[in-house]
Amino acid sequence: MTLTSAATAAYLVSSILFIVSLAGLSRHETAKRGLFAGVTGMVIAVTATVVHVVAGEPGTAATALLFVAVTVGAVVGLSRARRVQMTEIPELIALLHSFVGLAAVLVGWNGYLDAPYSGGALANIHHAEVFIGVFIGGVTLTGSIVAFLKLSARINSKPLELSGKNAINIGALILFGVLTSAFVVHPHLWQMFAVTAIALALGWHLVASIGGGDMPVVVSMLNSYSGWAAAASGFLLGNDLLIVTGALVGSSGAYLSFIMCRAMNRSFLSVIAGGFGAPRASSDDDDQLGEYKEASVGETAQLLASASSVVITPGYGMAVAQAQYPVAELTRVLREHGVNVRFGIHPVAGRLPGHMNVLLAEAKVPYDIVLEMDEVNDDLPQTDVVLVIGANDTVNPAATEDPGSPIAGMPVLRVWESADVIVFKRSMAVGYAGVQNPLFFKDNTQMLFGDAKERVEDILQAFREQPSLSNNSAPALS
Repeated sequence: MTLTSAATAAYLVSSILFIVSLAGLSRHETAKRGLFAGVTGMVIAVTATVVHVVAGEPGTAATALLFVAVTVGAVVGLSRARRVQMTEIPELIALLHSFVGLAAVLVGWNGYLDAPYSGGALANIHHAEVFIGVFIGGVTLTGSIVAFLKLSARINSKPLELSGKNAINIGALILFGVLTSAFVVHPHLWQMFAVTAIALALGWHLVASIGGGDMPVVVSMLNSYSGWAAAASGFLLGNDLLIVTGALVGSSGAYLSFIMCRAMNRSFLSVIAGGFGAPRASSDDDDQLGEYKEASVGETAQLLASASSVVITPGYGMAVAQAQYPVAELTRVLREHGVNVRFGIHPVAGRLPGHMNVLLAEAKVPYDIVLEMDEVNDDLPQTDVVLVIGANDTVNPAATEDPGSPIAGMPVLRVWESADVIVFKRSMAVGYAGVQNPLFFKDNTQMLFGDAKERVEDILQAFREQPSLSNNSAPALS
């Protein structure tokens, strides 16, 4: 077997492992095996590439540069992975997407400057690959950087509203099409500079025009863009593994975005256009909509102890407070005393699809009581108590009651239909989408202010200290 054949075989094995990884990650029970398959596939792919390069060009500067790049990347990646908090994962993923975009831009420029197909039948195809690869990479690069800045609160999460923003986006796409046609026929350096500038500006504008409440879908869409950028690089480099991997990431990211758009009652095309989530009216202010009622820890504990059914709806605030562990303990205590406890997870709870599911799995919450929004919404009218822990926009009645709201039409958890709602929140500030929440002022809602982790721990302590707190059909919660 030749070296090239061995590398091709290794790439085939890696591709299969990546497909197995995606299948495994689709379920909680098999997620760890899926992750292991993906990591194994990547190790095989990187090893095969390094061996192929070293054996093919021993002692060259390219080999030295390859080892330097792999070493630096490994050190940075391992260092960051050891320190990153779960709450920082969404912005980290967005930042990693930007690296893929940057790589696609650099590969495209190298493909133009190296000009391996300066003539012949494949020249036009090569020129198209270069141009399209640079464009997709540029959009991914700046779009991902803006998403990172918004998710990490380095810039305002509200959507950018430029006059004629749709015309700007359409005009950029038309100009890209014209430049591509011209470049395929007669490539020039100025066209490469032009498409790079257009792509960078378009990527920035697309994501900047989207509000914070819709950023989970944006991250998913950028994941898709990064996949197509990688696939474009694969065509330029003649690397089958990169093509397959990029196509897997691109298609799965696009499908996930489509599913999330359906769950949020959003148009898939409007995601790509970079404008959904923009405010329709001025209902997203900080003005309070009435008087709110504040609950104490003791009152909350008493309410839970007398309940027969409880639904917990977590949000990003739970992740920030790292409250998943005491929440899991509270769930265990309530269930041991006959309370039917379930979790209601909104499709875009947190800053990343599946964010809340990962946190709860990390805290050993049983999978069978973690339900999706559609599975729990119809049961909320028969629920005694709903605990809203760090969630805001995903439980906002304005989505269904206010046609002028920026989140109008988005399906939400209808927690206000339950008998009582306790909202764990640090303050009365608006959520990430910048929209005031009428839930906080409803008659059956009480606010429990403070750090979510500390408040849940206080409730557990109240159960331990007050034997009189007991379930209607169970011994004291202790």
